[in-house]
Amino acid sequence: MTATTRADIPGAARVVVKVGSSSISGDGAHRIDTIVEALSRAHGAGTEVVLVSSGAIATALPLLDLEGRPNDLATQQAAAAVGQNVLMWRYQTSLDRFGLLAGQVLLTAGDLENATHRSNARRAMERLLGLGILPIVNENDTVATHEIRFGDNDRLAALVAQLIGADVLVLLSDIETLFTLPPSEPGARPITDVAWGDDLSEFEFGAGVVNGVGTGGAATKASAAKLASTAGVGVLVTSADLVASALSGEDVGTWFAPNPDPVTLATGSVGAVTRAGTLSA
Repeated sequence: MTATTRADIPGAARVVVKVGSSSISGDGAHRIDTIVEALSRAHGAGTEVVLVSSGAIATALPLLDLEGRPNDLATQQAAAAVGQNVLMWRYQTSLDRFGLLAGQVLLTAGDLENATHRSNARRAMERLLGLGILPIVNENDTVATHEIRFGDNDRLAALVAQLIGADVLVLLSDIETLFTLPPSEPGARPITDVAWGDDLSEFEFGAGVVNGVGTGGAATKASAAKLASTAGVGVLVTSADLVASALSGEDVGTWFAPNPDPVTLATGSVGAVTRAGTLSA
């Protein structure tokens, strides 16, 4: 059943959790263990969990002696090929502590636009979940181009949540909650709850790119949260350090209440959302 409040999260049957590059790469790599521990605890309680993880390119930067995220597509693709392998190894090494197995799922925007590919992606993730495996989803940056990209993994996570009929989406960030203004600015106030239908246009969420390794930010999280909540999926935005609290239903982060009567949505170039809140097959 769709989580209508934070308190419903521990009882959700299916949860999608998304984490960004800056939270798990460089000095933040230790958070992989923190995230895996929280996901494993939820899995042990009977919740089916899908992890959408950025970080392939960021993970590769020090390995390839690159000082920052490359600008040219070919180097981005090469870095993604190297980094995705290392990133999955790090996740699996951490999951070994709990006897869990990860399954890699790499998607492009075209995979969710094409009905056959979309159906295949859904079937594969359903089977992985049925086998007790943790699907780890990322954009397939090795073959994606600038013209056919999700834009950020927050949007990808919202679409995956719809695709598999998740009960809740948790977007992990570098900050505990969204603010009415960039938090460094005077007068910025935390946003704890967003009721369905609330107008967010008065808030200034800041630039989409907030660091040298990631492509997300508060604006993309707010946009993805609205996309998922419109389709009937409750969304929590909070810090990666609070993932355990988030999955325990504690009063943290910014909660986006789901649409009580989900309607058909247009999702840009990646298909349509049905009344049930999933991408049409």
